[in-house]
Amino acid sequence: MQLEGTHVLVAGAGVTGKSVVPVLRELGARVTVTDGNADRLAELKDLDAELVPGLTEPPAGTALVVTSPGWRPASPLLVAAAEAGVEVIGDVELAWRIGQLREHPPAWLVITGTNGKTTTVGMLESILRAAGADAVACGNVGYPVLDAVRGGHQVLAVELSSFQLHWSSTIAPDASVVLNLAEDHLDWHGSMAEYAAAKGRVHERSRAVVHNVDDPWSARIAEDHAPDGARRIGFVLDTPRAGELGLVEDLLVDRAFGADPETSAEELAEIADVRPAGPHNLANALAAAALARAHGVTPAAVRKGLRAYEPAPHRAVEVAEIGGVRYVNDSKATNPHAALGSLLAHESVVWIAGGQLKGASVDELVAAVGGRLRAAVLLGLDSPVIEAALARHAPDVPVNRLLPGDDEPMTAAVNAASALARPGDVVLLAPAAASLDMFRSYGERGDAFEAAVRALDDGAAGAADDGR
Repeated sequence: MQLEGTHVLVAGAGVTGKSVVPVLRELGARVTVTDGNADRLAELKDLDAELVPGLTEPPAGTALVVTSPGWRPASPLLVAAAEAGVEVIGDVELAWRIGQLREHPPAWLVITGTNGKTTTVGMLESILRAAGADAVACGNVGYPVLDAVRGGHQVLAVELSSFQLHWSSTIAPDASVVLNLAEDHLDWHGSMAEYAAAKGRVHERSRAVVHNVDDPWSARIAEDHAPDGARRIGFVLDTPRAGELGLVEDLLVDRAFGADPETSAEELAEIADVRPAGPHNLANALAAAALARAHGVTPAAVRKGLRAYEPAPHRAVEVAEIGGVRYVNDSKATNPHAALGSLLAHESVVWIAGGQLKGASVDELVAAVGGRLRAAVLLGLDSPVIEAALARHAPDVPVNRLLPGDDEPMTAAVNAASALARPGDVVLLAPAAASLDMFRSYGERGDAFEAAVRALDDGAAGAADDGR
């Protein structure tokens, strides 16, 4: 990739811009950065690049545009670049091309899907490190792929969003998986077909294509996008067939990579080794194991890595047990599909939900979990939509929809849920929606939930002390 003296335009001055500009300058490119936010643009003033706010077409002489994944293809600047014949790529594609310049390019094991990406990439990183690999989780997980490549790591456990994949044209993973697909980001892609096509790009040059047998979209994307000659591996929450990983009683087993997959299975781990618990996380563990096994990792390292994995914050974290009621923070369940997996992990739930649904329907979710709901506490912009779905599909479930008031909203939600819960129940924050109508991020939302639970716990302890 020859960039010496080339004029490159970087679209976006956020995380991507800060990661990309120094690399482009090291490679000798002349760099212009544009962003609609002048303050954010000013943060790059020490990076030896020309800063121009609000460009709607590439400057004369631009040979390449590197865009932030958040910029939509319909953005005037990117449309103008395409019309002018200027190639537009993302930072992930740039990282791939730079990595190929190394004498020993890193192996890419790539994970995408609607839900479970960060958990799966964390499990995969843990498994790879248990095998002694110089491995790092990167991409949409927070550590830019470009930084991981520059760091010289030999194996990359890469989480990619559909946005990042849209702007990636030549990446060729050693192995890839689309975990699942459900309605999400349709405001960006326009349709499920376009969303699926973006996810499918992960497979188009992959040597080993992993798919979720239980998810029709995952299976279809693998069928449609796997290249000729690629190895196909499935995973399933049931007894696996030859060529699959799956479950036998309380074991995770492999019938794809063993010496005789037709007649025998290799034990990988026990169900109890997988955290957080729940069927969706068993699927994540099987996906991570399939990618690791495709890379040559042993069953013993799979078990060791799964046991060592520490779940990331705000993903099915039990905060406390108060009066026989467990309080679980799954603020990362930011769409109905993610919330479904979280709710199915518990038998009796007081569900805290709501926020921005981004156009997604919750009817199928509510119909599937209505029998598990003790009650629901709703807050946020689209709480009326969830309330209406509950009325249609679970009319006997008590609903408390919180209205704006003086109380901190999550404190009010936790207190309302506590009043509705009985011993043996789980009060579960699994919002099924984004958070930005009320919080800066799903992390801040989860922090607010945990703070409210701790305050409730302190109050219960104080009442017990007074009783003595």
